[in-house]
Amino acid sequence: MAIFSAASSAASSAASPGAVAATLRRVRERAPLIHNITNVVVTNSTANALLAIGASPAMVEAAEEVAEFARIADALVINLGTMTPARGHAMDLAAAAAREAGTPWVLDPVAVGALSYRSQVAVGLLAHAPQVVRGNGSEILALEALSATDGDGVGVGGRGVDSAHGSELAVEAAMRLAARTGAVVAVSGATDLITDGCQVVGVRNGHPMMQRVTGLGCTATALIGACLAVEPDALAASVHGMVLIGLAGELAAERSRGPGSLQMELLDALYQLDDAMLTARTMIVPVMPGDQLINLHS
Repeated sequence: MAIFSAASSAASSAASPGAVAATLRRVRERAPLIHNITNVVVTNSTANALLAIGASPAMVEAAEEVAEFARIADALVINLGTMTPARGHAMDLAAAAAREAGTPWVLDPVAVGALSYRSQVAVGLLAHAPQVVRGNGSEILALEALSATDGDGVGVGGRGVDSAHGSELAVEAAMRLAARTGAVVAVSGATDLITDGCQVVGVRNGHPMMQRVTGLGCTATALIGACLAVEPDALAASVHGMVLIGLAGELAAERSRGPGSLQMELLDALYQLDDAMLTARTMIVPVMPGDQLINLHS
């Protein structure tokens, strides 16, 4: 397994701090409608985070409504956090409708590989061609293995929402998954790694305390959805979404005393993000195989 490190060359213009700021401005100007079928644990915080950056969230989950709504939304976000057969059916209907209508959509394969039903749902959803897949290292390793075997091999994942693998250990699997599906794959970690199967971009914004607040990975996925609604380049949109959640987490950690106040401060930080903050503190780097990944969050 190759280990990845920051390359010395500058990030592409699409993944520059200025590009992140431009995407955030477009979100605030257009207020894109983001259709969420998400984890019931984080529905409220996801909706508030989207509102804080200027997007318009909608939590439409009934099978009778999801296909119709996915066709009119600006982006669709599907999160497998709390699964039931009814929710799995609704997710399939929404993803199929999004693909048919050309609505960009993002898949968050929460705890895939650990349990058989959600693993089958996740592999099935890949057939509807998500533009982006975002997960932690264990989830991406498991989804890549499952997608290569048509869903066989349950038990290859981590332990639920917690990752047993860092992003750097999953990046090669992420590249294979991206190449196989055509989706951009974003792997959350101390350094977030985002790949389209050819190039890999790292985002070093964030803070360790974010791991103590439930649902911030789910929030990252939703923010990617908002960026994807206004930025057609899925790699750029994914990088921009990860910067927004990471930088907001950094700012929130500076103002908070612990996980409880961090959750509140994070919403304020998302609302307060501006060009100056993004220009000064965005940490985007291209990464290349063969060197040591530097963890700036330790």
